[in-house]
Amino acid sequence: MTRSSRTILFAAIGFVGLIALAAAVLFVLVDATINKARIEASVSEALGMEFGIGGAVGHSLYPGLLITIEDLHIRNRGTEVASAKEARLAIELLPLLKGELRIEKVSLKHARISIERGRDGRFNVEMSDTAGDALPTLDWPSLSVSDAVVVYANKRSGEGGSGEGLEAGSCDAQVHGLRLPGGKRSDFLKLLSFTAELSCGKVRMDGLTVSDLKFLVGAKAGVLDLKPVTTRVFGTQGSGDLRADFSGAKPLFHVNYALLQFPVEEFFRTLSRHNVASGRMDFTAALSMQGSTEREMRNSLKGQLSLRGKNLLFSGSDLDLALARFESSQNFNLVDVGAFFFAGPLGLVVTKGFNFAGLLQGSGGRTEIRTLVSKWRVERGVARAQDVAMATKQHRIALRGGLDFVNNRFDDVSVAVIDAQGCATVKQEIRGSFKAPRVEKPNPLQTLTGPALRLLKKGAALLSGKKCEVFYAGSVAAPK
Repeated sequence: MTRSSRTILFAAIGFVGLIALAAAVLFVLVDATINKARIEASVSEALGMEFGIGGAVGHSLYPGLLITIEDLHIRNRGTEVASAKEARLAIELLPLLKGELRIEKVSLKHARISIERGRDGRFNVEMSDTAGDALPTLDWPSLSVSDAVVVYANKRSGEGGSGEGLEAGSCDAQVHGLRLPGGKRSDFLKLLSFTAELSCGKVRMDGLTVSDLKFLVGAKAGVLDLKPVTTRVFGTQGSGDLRADFSGAKPLFHVNYALLQFPVEEFFRTLSRHNVASGRMDFTAALSMQGSTEREMRNSLKGQLSLRGKNLLFSGSDLDLALARFESSQNFNLVDVGAFFFAGPLGLVVTKGFNFAGLLQGSGGRTEIRTLVSKWRVERGVARAQDVAMATKQHRIALRGGLDFVNNRFDDVSVAVIDAQGCATVKQEIRGSFKAPRVEKPNPLQTLTGPALRLLKKGAALLSGKKCEVFYAGSVAAPK
């Protein structure tokens, strides 16, 4: 066969191949375009949710086969779970000749994911009773999501209160090696594997705003590792990690986080519009929890929380002056001072029950807080004060007791002014729920009027040999 004959033959074979490939491509495209209802039915069956296409289904052949679907919606249990203005599917051309559909990449633009917990306690992403038990098989080398919004709402009362929510915006994700070999829906998280880089511009939760959230995540054999997790909170870069283990009978979570040298004035702006305090503090947390429900996780919550700071300025009231005049005024509230401690690791939960602004209506002066320590140990959902105290120029104020996050209540919490021996001179107790605490009137155990009378009482105590019950024996030293 001559060279020209071979060239003609190869050209003919190539031409026939191109015709066959074009026919296969056109078949897929025509079928996808005309049978939109079939696509909706197939995806709905695979997801176990209602899938709908509100826009057009288009295609292009350059640089490869690209199918574009506009206005996607996924609904379940009467609410919209997810939507996207546009989805693009990049499909390999050659496998179409064999009747195989291989997706190279899936891209979602302007997506919105809404997770809602109803008043019955069920999530809108839970499969309906009529959904099949089999998972679809997925093998997507690449998935990208751009400009997404993720919203979570808890409408169930009794577990954190109605109206709890979270919203994350300007979120982008690049997911690689997304694989699901099929199997039971109940084993979804155990079977899913992928690696990803995710970021969100802002996350808002219960009055707190976190910006520049970024993390890497890997999922394999039921374990999701997020590390490092970086954020900007109160204008300061924080970092940590999260592990979510779904391989056992109940999910297990481990969280570590540190926010060092953050400006305390930025934190207090979330609680009050006034300029409450200034200075820098360190916050660290190491927590774990296990359970399939919110209550189970609260019951199993354990770990450590810590807040530390030095040379802070507290504006709005001269605490030393107020304490020195306590016996004559009888209107000073130690709980307001204790709220300063709560405004540390656990402040966003417990300070809501207090009139925190009451401290701001004092003498109009300011207080130098030389040392502040707020260290808590959490066991079975109850945070116990291990070392919670602060020292001003003239006084020490300490807190002891527990905060029950299972029942949202105070557990024998007391705030006291303490002397050099760690004994309480004035004490006030707090009981009841976080939302409606019962605060007892301050109980003056010793007078705080003049230095002469204090010396007289101290001398009498020494002569009698009477010893006080130590209220505080932590790391915050007495003022000199």
